[in-house]
Amino acid sequence: MSTAEHLAAIDLLRSREFPAEHGRSPYGVGGPGYHIAELLTSGDFWEDDGTEWETTSDQYDAERDGLTVLLAERWGEPQKFSLASVFERAQGDDFADEREDGDEHGGEDIPEPWSSLSSSVPDLHLWRVEGRWIALGVSQWDTELPFQLLAVVTEIDPP
Repeated sequence: MSTAEHLAAIDLLRSREFPAEHGRSPYGVGGPGYHIAELLTSGDFWEDDGTEWETTSDQYDAERDGLTVLLAERWGEPQKFSLASVFERAQGDDFADEREDGDEHGGEDIPEPWSSLSSSVPDLHLWRVEGRWIALGVSQWDTELPFQLLAVVTEIDPP
């Protein structure tokens, strides 16, 4: 997808109704109150010595930053929003161990899309436009897995 296509996808998602149920869409995933568009996805890094990973990481950050400049021309400078504390709140006191009461999720209930985003996106560039939040971020679930440039449109306030 080109930069113009990325902007068109963001504009399309801003104008669309949110889906009633969680699920896939032609652009990515969505659910009640949000759309997440997968604008760009890299290859994986199973056979990489670290060189390709570093280059791709820099490329995806540059793609996000380039889109940020164009969107800042429309809506002003974005907020830089770290999801680290959201992830910690969602995990609670026990990142890996099951709790004694059998509850595997000891953390706070974080609403979507923020819960899912906090698992793979360290920070977002975030705007509030016409009653909706628009965000850009770079996702990677694990060092061997692909990077994704994500655009988020949601009516759900950040936690």
